Amino acid sequence: MKSQHLILALSALALVACDSSTTEEPAEVFVPQSEPAKTVEVLHWWTSGGEAEALEVLKSDVESKGFVWQDMPIAGGGGDAAMTVLRSRITSGNAPTAAQMLGFDIRDWAKIDGAVGDLTPTALKEDWDNVVPVALQEFSKYNEKWVAAPVNVHSTNWIWINKEALDATGGKVPTTWNELVKVLDGMKEDNIIPLAHGGQAWQDATIFDAVVLSLGKDFYKASMIDLNPEALGGPKMVEAFRRMSVLRSYVDDDFSGRDWNLASAMVIEGKAGMQMMGDWAKAEFLNAGKQPGQDFVCIRFPGTEGSVTFNSDQFVTFDIRESDKDAQQALGSSVMNRSFQSSFNVIKGSVPARIDVSDSDFDDCGKKGIKDLSEANSSGTLYGSMAHGHAAPAPVKNAVYDVVTSHFNGKYNDAEATQALVTAIAAAK
Repeated sequence: MKSQHLILALSALALVACDSSTTEEPAEVFVPQSEPAKTVEVLHWWTSGGEAEALEVLKSDVESKGFVWQDMPIAGGGGDAAMTVLRSRITSGNAPTAAQMLGFDIRDWAKIDGAVGDLTPTALKEDWDNVVPVALQEFSKYNEKWVAAPVNVHSTNWIWINKEALDATGGKVPTTWNELVKVLDGMKEDNIIPLAHGGQAWQDATIFDAVVLSLGKDFYKASMIDLNPEALGGPKMVEAFRRMSVLRSYVDDDFSGRDWNLASAMVIEGKAGMQMMGDWAKAEFLNAGKQPGQDFVCIRFPGTEGSVTFNSDQFVTFDIRESDKDAQQALGSSVMNRSFQSSFNVIKGSVPARIDVSDSDFDDCGKKGIKDLSEANSSGTLYGSMAHGHAAPAPVKNAVYDVVTSHFNGKYNDAEATQALVTAIAAAK
């Protein structure tokens, strides 16, 4: 491609030289025109209120470098719709400058020779190796090449509770499974929906992640990451599905197909007591003018303190057009800027993807998130989320989705779901 461009350029120069040697007319004065602004086209699925506000921070930083931001939002909280559009764009030879991506999806694209761009020049210049947690680098790098710039670290084992609804049950923050059930029962008695939830596979799996982790960090690693058949098919997994059945009893009848941010709104408005969702939900509360400790409470799912299941939004660039190279490096640098990492994650609800960013601008939930992440990273209890594509490749993740959602909707009882999980994962591996 580059050689063809060079040949065309040389041919054009030859024609100009030929014309100038055969004419007696005075040569026209060439007035250089300003180059058109380079665009940064970014495909993403940040379409809710809090997410869109956070994205504006990145857009402003990129535009300050002289680039024009071209937004390509694809609705759908889990990113599946966005990945479908991305595949279509790439196979048609019209890749965006960069795309939001998660976990094993990054690895899958990186394995395709010549598909992804290379941010290593900027990464080396800015010393990303020493500031990005190693757990994130497992996805940001492929064959020692930086193929993605991590925007944040989300942790998924959170519960968001309406403060007024919690106070009505006695105000005690649940720290055990039994205490959690007691609070949910109290909310039910107060005639509000105890658990706001959206009936989408990734949302069901997000709760499942937390439930499995609450039964032991070693159990989570053995089942969700190591995919150990004994852990997957043992009594603890039956108990995990039993607890999912209990939680299902606190969800309203209209949950099917509900988007996650609409479930957040139910808690914000006091129509529901709590939501079990990743820390991106906090952005919805903040965007609605709510304050942690005053209007809502953030806690780790009971039994998971000291451990964190995470995902990380990253921007992957694509090696399609030579003209995109400068824009891609500029985007990577903007993403990893310390000031951006702080201001973006303050709004987004997540925590920085750099370990050298101060928590001074973060609220109490953000400070707890940064502290929990640091402790889990140090203790080796920072685990990739199965629900969000950071524990196992997509075929396994999808197998878990199918079983967990089928169980949540009554297709399997607890024991049947456990056996179905073993079978489905074995087939997907």
